Amino acid sequence: MSVAASVEPRTNTNPDSFIVREARTDEFEAIGALTVRAFDAGSHGSARWREWRRPAERDVSARSEAGTVLVAVADGSESQASAVIGTTTVLRAGTDLARLARGDEAELRFTAVAPEARGAGVADALVHAGLELARRGGARAVVLDVGAANTQARRLAERVGFARVKGRDTEDETAGVELAYRYDLTQTEGIRIRLVRHGEIEAIGRLTERAYSNDYEVTPSYAEDLRDAASRARRDEVWVAEDTATGQILGSVWTPRPGERISQLARPGELDFRMLAVAPEARGRGIGQALAGHVIALGRDRGASRVVMNSGPEMLGAHRLYERLGFVHLTDREGPKEVAPGIVVHLYAFGYDLSASPAVEI
Repeated sequence: MSVAASVEPRTNTNPDSFIVREARTDEFEAIGALTVRAFDAGSHGSARWREWRRPAERDVSARSEAGTVLVAVADGSESQASAVIGTTTVLRAGTDLARLARGDEAELRFTAVAPEARGAGVADALVHAGLELARRGGARAVVLDVGAANTQARRLAERVGFARVKGRDTEDETAGVELAYRYDLTQTEGIRIRLVRHGEIEAIGRLTERAYSNDYEVTPSYAEDLRDAASRARRDEVWVAEDTATGQILGSVWTPRPGERISQLARPGELDFRMLAVAPEARGRGIGQALAGHVIALGRDRGASRVVMNSGPEMLGAHRLYERLGFVHLTDREGPKEVAPGIVVHLYAFGYDLSASPAVEI
């Protein structure tokens, strides 16, 4: 694997403050020291676990032999090893350091940021660069594991777009519980699906209203609900489809948090979703299919038996999409419903059976 000389840190608050590139051998010692310092500063493991892990954190040569070591370098410096402020390693499956990767998967490990450099988007940039490198190398997915108590790292993975893979979690006496995450690189080309960020919430509300009002007549009260992405993001999960080249948000979908539901349609063990929306100007790129496929993948990761949703009688384009993906009508859950004061419509119900259907290709 190789990486371009510079990868733009799109989520960095100050894009000119650092670049991401492949590490040089003369930086290995500094990278090892930084890794140890970063993990010591934010460690959630036991003292015994920290002692057990330190040799691997320092051995950057071994990481380089098993894959590619990336660094974030402050101020674009190409000469000073001391300017390294972050690192991650993209590992090949089948190497000694890869704990999760199988077959044509790559694995991210040893992602570390200097304590004094945190909050500048360094970790996000490193992970995005790792995904780009893995994609160039032909990997179909990237996996990583995170300590169950490491909530900051878990938020980072989910923010970027990784999804939990519960069947691959690990536990031992030394490391404790390690949660497995996976990022599917076979998503619609040029599209990244991830959780919404705070600064995008208002725009997502506008996009959702615009997507629905472009095709259907919406009442003022329903338009207000469509715009209220803040409430959805506060209590549940709002996912966005992002153009990886421009950073433009192209679509969105609303799902509940694990173990919860957002509508009365869902029964115990089912995952429901609502307000799948694609910007009118982005249609024809497979955004809706990618978002629906992402919800199906979430359902599998969470052990759901079925993915379900309601749709109005006039939403024929959406009906065709869901049927093409393998959703079927749940006629026993369909019928008239008052969706606004004095307004009654016949709502259709669709379900995707996760216990019998293969994974959807997106």
